[in-house]
Amino acid sequence: MSVAMNKINIIKPTQKRKFLFVSYDALISDVAWQVAKEGNEVKYYIKNIDQRDSADGLVNKVDNWESEIDWADIIIFDDVLGMGKLAEKLRAKNKLVVGGTAYTDRLEDDRAFGQEELKQNGIPIIPYKNFTDFDEAILHIKTNPGKYVIKPSGEAQNVKRFLFVGQEDDGIDCIQVLEAYKKIWSKKIKVFQIQKKVTGVEVAVGAFFNGSEYVYPININFEHKKLFPGNIGPSTGEMGSSMFWSMPNRIFNTTLKKLEGVLKKQHYVGYIDLNCIVNSNGIYPLEFTARFGYPTIHIQQEGIMMPMSEFLYGLASGTLKKFKAKSGFQIGVRLVVPPFPYGDEIKSSAIESRDTVVLFKKTHFDGVHIEDVKFVNNDWMVAGLKGVAYVIVGSGSTMKQAQQQVYSRISNILIPNMFYRDDIGERWFEDSDKLHNWGYLREL
Repeated sequence: MSVAMNKINIIKPTQKRKFLFVSYDALISDVAWQVAKEGNEVKYYIKNIDQRDSADGLVNKVDNWESEIDWADIIIFDDVLGMGKLAEKLRAKNKLVVGGTAYTDRLEDDRAFGQEELKQNGIPIIPYKNFTDFDEAILHIKTNPGKYVIKPSGEAQNVKRFLFVGQEDDGIDCIQVLEAYKKIWSKKIKVFQIQKKVTGVEVAVGAFFNGSEYVYPININFEHKKLFPGNIGPSTGEMGSSMFWSMPNRIFNTTLKKLEGVLKKQHYVGYIDLNCIVNSNGIYPLEFTARFGYPTIHIQQEGIMMPMSEFLYGLASGTLKKFKAKSGFQIGVRLVVPPFPYGDEIKSSAIESRDTVVLFKKTHFDGVHIEDVKFVNNDWMVAGLKGVAYVIVGSGSTMKQAQQQVYSRISNILIPNMFYRDDIGERWFEDSDKLHNWGYLREL
């Protein structure tokens, strides 16, 4: 434990508190670890049995989170899929909670609902249609030829390779994919969306919300979802992101700012993010993330210049109005091993990677954030079945400097069969020119 803890620079909070973290799939391990390193008492519940060894040796675990409610000063939920309803019930009992509501869960889980809520609040959307029948969707594309995007809803949307972005003008590639999904994945994909494809720069705008208002600065980030460098291969949950902090700009004011009244009415507490396509004609929202993003929150921690425990407490109590963030840029790169991106569907490979020892050439842990790893008998080891080990983060006054730092830090780490993208951040050099020319990044 001492090797893992003592080589990291930690900002200590002014007051120690009791934190209870609740997770379905061990998403929040890194934040829980950071809060523990800051000297707070932490208890961590993971529902998924296959992921329960994540953060072993780093954070205290519990088997029943509900029995710890009275113990906790603050409770943090890390997902949607019903967690919002749990958070609502606890807030109604005057518990301090970071988490969503049934409404904000639905913004993410039900794509059609999310799109309609955007439209209801005066935010333009891309034409789409919801389907429960593959044959109807195929007929729709044949009748209305064009480029489309196939987006599963509900739990199936968590399997990112189901997302398909069409390239053909007549939609024949989408038709072929739908025919394959009908044969193989009809039991898994029960509701899906067919959306018109719009070309432009993909950019996400996000902000933290304290129950009554947005907390500034906001976050502008660029996801890299394809498996291989050059944006090639299947879509993954994410291979890495680049980001920077900003005061409100045109993208934020045109989208998320219009939802502030709705979120206040819901008493939403947490982070909300809206992925968009923007071009010279306008801003087109794609989908919500109504929770912490992963690995977004890992990278954001490097930019938030206050203890995470005080940051979370300020959100939950409504006392946090603004915070100091690093200027410049942050980049996070995911270090993964087999069976990623196929998760526990290939369990033989997962078992092979699980318990693999991780080696650090030098005991420097700056910018190292954990996902599915553990610290046992003074060794770092791969945990769980997903194959996502670490997020390594670099910062810099320019994107190039952030890239140099993050890849220098990655060179210090050895994991058998490890792979990662070596081009995270490259999109910025072209995308930034377009975004600035279109006036979307100007602070207002």
